[in-house]
Amino acid sequence: MKIKEVVIGKPLKSEQIAHEKFTAVSGLPILSSDAISSVAYAVEEILWVLVPIIGLLSYKYMFYAAICIIVLLFILVFSYRQTIDNYPNGGGAYIVAKDNLGTIPGLIAGSSLTIDYILTVAVSASAGTAALTSAIPSLLQHRVSITIVLILIMTIGNLRGIRESSKIFSIPTYLFIFTALAMIIYGVLKIKVLGYVPPELKEIPKVTGDITIFLFLKAFAAGCTALTGVEAVSNGIPNFKEPAQKRAKAVLLLLGLIIVFIFGGMSYLATLYKAVPNMEKTVISQIAGQVFGSGFMFFMVQFTTTLILIMAANTAFSDFPLLLSVIARDGYAPRQFVKRGDRLSYSNGIVALCVVASLLVIIFRGETHYLLPLYAVGVFTSFTLSQGGMFLKWVKGKEIGWRHKALVNGLGAVVTFITAIIIGVTKFVHGAWVVCILIPMVMYTMKLIRVHYDDIASQLSMTTAILPEANCESVKHFIVPVQGVNKALIKTLNYAKCLSKDIVAFHISVDDEETERLQQKWKKYKIDVPLVVRKSPYREIVGPLVEYIHSEDYPSKCGDIVTVVIPQFIMSAWWGNILHGHTALFIKNSLLQHRDIAVITVPYIIGAKPRKCSPGCNCEDKK
Repeated sequence: MKIKEVVIGKPLKSEQIAHEKFTAVSGLPILSSDAISSVAYAVEEILWVLVPIIGLLSYKYMFYAAICIIVLLFILVFSYRQTIDNYPNGGGAYIVAKDNLGTIPGLIAGSSLTIDYILTVAVSASAGTAALTSAIPSLLQHRVSITIVLILIMTIGNLRGIRESSKIFSIPTYLFIFTALAMIIYGVLKIKVLGYVPPELKEIPKVTGDITIFLFLKAFAAGCTALTGVEAVSNGIPNFKEPAQKRAKAVLLLLGLIIVFIFGGMSYLATLYKAVPNMEKTVISQIAGQVFGSGFMFFMVQFTTTLILIMAANTAFSDFPLLLSVIARDGYAPRQFVKRGDRLSYSNGIVALCVVASLLVIIFRGETHYLLPLYAVGVFTSFTLSQGGMFLKWVKGKEIGWRHKALVNGLGAVVTFITAIIIGVTKFVHGAWVVCILIPMVMYTMKLIRVHYDDIASQLSMTTAILPEANCESVKHFIVPVQGVNKALIKTLNYAKCLSKDIVAFHISVDDEETERLQQKWKKYKIDVPLVVRKSPYREIVGPLVEYIHSEDYPSKCGDIVTVVIPQFIMSAWWGNILHGHTALFIKNSLLQHRDIAVITVPYIIGAKPRKCSPGCNCEDKK
């Protein structure tokens, strides 16, 4: 417990939840770090598509693609502002699609967002590692280990609670914003005013083809990674302090302006400094090296880029558990995700996100370029469903001013749908096909979970229940499994005697000599409970016990409940439990599969400190 408190802090009271929420200042870096960080690799992804085909012309058409992406960004910002106004409880695309389009579209959106958030963590941490290894190439061989360590650090930070995570992770985001703006401004001035002529650091490939509509669309699709995370603000409205909607809309508008300046600025710098994408050094690293040289500011750019790429994962850690809790309340995810942890965060969702994202990093060897094709398909699928749901809401409701609202969301739905198709087609063979399989798989899993909960609810429902009269005699059959005669057994037998007189001790014999010694001790200590011995040639424990309970040798009948009282050793030191076989736990879990068997565990703690007893007490601790 002490270790847990040191790592994630002391538990918080439920009433403290209001103090754990974001202001606009603290919410901006947490919920928009994903979108802001995307500019660190979006420009590079566009160039990866264009440079090998059209060479020097890439920088001209890359900038055109960037302008198209910025236009799409503004459409999304205005569309999601309307979502914030109408869905203040969060859930984003999942809730909007489910309410307006139906359950299946809602599950598609929920599945898409689930995959998106998992990929956000894997991509962001991998990209952060890439920025670090660009500055320190000797670390390149350890990139998978470094990436997993970064994810663990983010996990611990978020397990400490919303307010704690905002304190820890806000400063790096603001540092990146100011550093990036400084590089953009100085980088433009250095060429346009100071007359600097950038040298050719990498040879630009010779032209092997012409610019085509398909090639441009492919580059546009690659750069749309810059828009991932825009939906995070609308998903996380409940994380803001009141007035939550007003703060969320302010953060969304600021986010849009920051992306315009940084993404647009980085794109323009790439055209000026002719950065060439490669696996050893990122585009931002190349530009920073030419703008600032190899001094302090170069390493500051690399340092803050690494931090913002890591911080992008924090958007997922903030929003994914909240989304999962909404889905779980609807019965499409395990109910454990509804509960808040000690620090009032949805800790089960945070841990699940950490585990799955780490597995992805291992599978794809921490390489951002391999992960990104999986990334944008799910994002734009959720964009489309969210905007389509809002459009249908306005058309059906016909509230005051519904036409211009429907126009905004309708335009957003059409543009994001076309973009999703472009991304799906252009990146299909590069890995997007995986997402096309994963989304239906996640949906199917969600449906199975809901069927399970519905089935349980039906079986537990009181509407068709027959309530029999209480019959005390039918629940007085008690059995105590016996392995050896010791204090734990005596304590268990004494406990059972307090509940019933119909008690039988049951021993599974796998060794004749051991059984004989047990019977001798039974007589020696004059234990007044009948001892039943059954041989088990295959050393099975539970099977013979259940067989005995259901046999004619045992006095229970159909409809009776038999209680098995199990002694269990528990070590006070955590490491002591590793040295024991946990037979009691195994027996308990197996017996609970039978409706007519109840299980009681009687603990016997080894090495526990004796409690303070009152005068005249005659308990074992006192003796």
